[in-house]
Amino acid sequence: MICILLVAGHGTILETQIKSDVTGLHAHLTGVPKALLPGVGGKKILDFWWETVNTRQLFSEVYLVTNADKYKHYERWATANDFPVENVVNDGSTTLDDRLGAVADLELAIQSRQLQDDIMVIAGDMLCADQNFDIAQVIRFFRSKPGELAIYYELESGEKSYTRGIVEVCPNTHRVMRFLEKPQEGITASRLASVVFYCLRKESLPYSSEFLIQHPNVNDRTFGKFWEWLINEEKVPVYGMKLPTGFQLIGQVGLSDYTKWLAYYSSKQQLSPSKPITCRSYARVGLMGNPSDGFNGKTIAMSIANFWAEVTLIESQTLVLLPHPLNDPTEFGSLQDLFRISRKEGYLGGLRLLQATCKKFYQFCSEQGIALSKQNFTLKYDTNIPRQVGLAGSSAIVSATLKCLMKFYNITDNDLPKPIRANFILNVETDELFITAGLQDRVVQVYEGLVYMDFNKQLINERGYGEYIPLDMSNLPLFWLAYLGDPSDSGRIHSHVRQCWLNGDSAVVEAMKSFAELTDQARSVYTDDCLGSGNLKMVQLARAFGSAVKLPGSGGAVVGLCMDPERLVEMKRAFQEAGCVFCLIVPYDPSVQSQG
Repeated sequence: MICILLVAGHGTILETQIKSDVTGLHAHLTGVPKALLPGVGGKKILDFWWETVNTRQLFSEVYLVTNADKYKHYERWATANDFPVENVVNDGSTTLDDRLGAVADLELAIQSRQLQDDIMVIAGDMLCADQNFDIAQVIRFFRSKPGELAIYYELESGEKSYTRGIVEVCPNTHRVMRFLEKPQEGITASRLASVVFYCLRKESLPYSSEFLIQHPNVNDRTFGKFWEWLINEEKVPVYGMKLPTGFQLIGQVGLSDYTKWLAYYSSKQQLSPSKPITCRSYARVGLMGNPSDGFNGKTIAMSIANFWAEVTLIESQTLVLLPHPLNDPTEFGSLQDLFRISRKEGYLGGLRLLQATCKKFYQFCSEQGIALSKQNFTLKYDTNIPRQVGLAGSSAIVSATLKCLMKFYNITDNDLPKPIRANFILNVETDELFITAGLQDRVVQVYEGLVYMDFNKQLINERGYGEYIPLDMSNLPLFWLAYLGDPSDSGRIHSHVRQCWLNGDSAVVEAMKSFAELTDQARSVYTDDCLGSGNLKMVQLARAFGSAVKLPGSGGAVVGLCMDPERLVEMKRAFQEAGCVFCLIVPYDPSVQSQG
């Protein structure tokens, strides 16, 4: 692949304002080409781009296209920065009036150097907020698509869409469906701004000469006009990749905007050794319908504040996953100690969940056209969710890890919407770790609170996720929870049931349908009848005290309602005497937390 850096602009507002600045603060920048002005981190703007693309593993050659007026500046820069001077292309123009236009400058480089390879085109005078993004990831995504590539970013809150080239991108295929050069307000709802950062296949290079023939006016020879023509008129397949960072073409701004954006991007960079990011996800109790979530049924579940998993991410030089001292033991008092711990708790701690989530996160971003910055981090976790009692402890760790990664890499809800996030968490467990599970736990841990979920097969097949509706939590009754002190792996119960369902066992299929019907009834009314079911010893104990009770998950715990305070105290004592842990549930209401 070949890279072409374009720095051939003339007579910008910025250059004029620097020359006429009466403060004297910018006198030393008079006459300096815009690409050689100070950028983020004290480097010249062009220095950053040269460092980014200066790798033989990715680019066989890098060319720089400039004009005759500024040629000597760039020739000297090339000598000082080990850039091949022979690769500096002079387009011969000296004024704004005799400029060639950006597309013509690209064509000049292609024709004069007889280029016959894929090409990456970058504006060398472009400020970039993120000094660490991985350009190799951009190339890999380009290679994976049967078309050209346009880089875009999400506009900052103060930026207006009518100042940029705006792209409308299909979220499923990532194809750019429409390109709008500086659209008027109301033309599009998209806030995705294209920048002069493109990849062109070698077989598509003739399009530039064809465009120039059709557009003889130099004012039309901009890349914005080129992509409008290529995408909207020629219907050439162009795909979009998002960089989670901002860009500013300083040739299009004045001195005040240049200094403002430079200060803003620099401040973000200085904050880069970021504060630790800590995120929590909560345990959940299934109130109705579980485990029909794995069988196209319907459920109601609630996140509870009693139990949680917490993940902390800290930026670091290398990527480190820290084992939990209790859940991922690496030191033992003796061989007998190792034997007893291994026999009781097995070999599957939380470290595998962190690793699998990170692996799946990188894979997801690569496939979805989201370039990540080259930043490393250290991850550690803690949890008080009891193991193997069906309270969604594993998915809570995955969910909290994903929240941290999204914050660290500036991945927004638009990049990874809530329904897709739930699918992602499930896929980490089922695809990477072969844990038998359904969507319910992941949905309620993403949406949080009390959630009604319909996993209708047609919906799942058509759009990839079900119907998820948060419910009002203001009038919830008091729930209690009890769980065994020595449970078994919660996935084992689901495993056999799911296999029977896949085999078409009529009893299992009919049971899942009835669970879905009960869930619809429970959307509006919580009664002893519709919440009371179960077949474990804890259920029998609870019923002896007149409590409505059911399994909240896949086994090892029960959740129930007891409307009589005196009997609740007696029941608590009975559960504790039976060797169970008993507690009153504290619902986790995200609306209350956000207000607080």
